Amino acid sequence: MWEQLLTYLYIKKRDPNAPSNLNIKFMHGMNRMSIFMFIIAILVMLVRLFRH
Repeated sequence: MWEQLLTYLYIKKRDPNAPSNLNIKFMHGMNRMSIFMFIIAILVMLVRLFRH
């Protein structure tokens, strides 16, 4: 799980032997966007918590 997360966040390089097709690329792209949105939402909540 952690390796996949690091790959989504561009911290670790992709496995060149992993299967690759269009559906997998779209799935990884959606997962990457949802992880980034989650991190941004957590940061916004923390800023709002500490500002008031």
